Amino acid sequence: MIDLDDYFGRIHYTGETRPGLDTLRALHFAHATHIPFENLDVLLGRPILLDLESLEAKLVRAKRGGYCFEQNALFAAVLEQMGFRVTRLAARVRMNSTRVLPRTHMLLKVDFEDGPWIADVGFGGWGLLEPIPLVADRDAKQHAWTYRLRREGDQWVLSGLLPVGWQELYAFDLEPQLAVDYEPANHFCSTHPQSRFVHTLTVQLPATDSRHILRNRDLITVNARGERTETLVGDEALLRVLAERFSLEFPEGAVFRAAGGVVR
Repeated sequence: MIDLDDYFGRIHYTGETRPGLDTLRALHFAHATHIPFENLDVLLGRPILLDLESLEAKLVRAKRGGYCFEQNALFAAVLEQMGFRVTRLAARVRMNSTRVLPRTHMLLKVDFEDGPWIADVGFGGWGLLEPIPLVADRDAKQHAWTYRLRREGDQWVLSGLLPVGWQELYAFDLEPQLAVDYEPANHFCSTHPQSRFVHTLTVQLPATDSRHILRNRDLITVNARGERTETLVGDEALLRVLAERFSLEFPEGAVFRAAGGVVR
């Protein structure tokens, strides 16, 4: 059992706890805007553990972030403990890719009497801030950001309205997944030489009107006025941004090693 009071404190949530759509929306927003998407343990040479005890210790008590398998596994467990009906799903990422990728993304379906909703607190800077109804061809505006689902055969495709226009984020079907189904994908993401997570340091956090994305030493801020990139010089600047922008504390001298050497 997760300590829900600790979890609520981690995401600064003080709202309703009875299972319902309004509760799901508020929880989703609080989680997505307070627990950053990050792969720093991969670059610190630490394994990515998906058991619930390890996830609670890392994301809640240690106030760290994580990537999709960690974030959505924790969120699913919280929702189920609160009485929501949750189905775990898998997706193929399409963003920034022109080829078919393996199913390396985890997302959730939450069922209500009037229909299912998609919840996903683990897609990073361009991910959902709130759940989206599983309905095709309907724009879902979430603060400054807009999303849309469409059907593609037996698949669903989630797209987001980015500064460059509409872009497909990922494609998924509704086949339920078990915890063991994510282990191979997690191993690939955290260890395979073709995985972007072993090559690139990334920390990402969305807000209502801006997106903060750290890639190696480039801090990218996106809002309605455009995109701004600041290159961080020196290890102190990197650790300072991790602490001040993303609330991630690391000791002085921490070294993040991507494939090929220290992150530059």
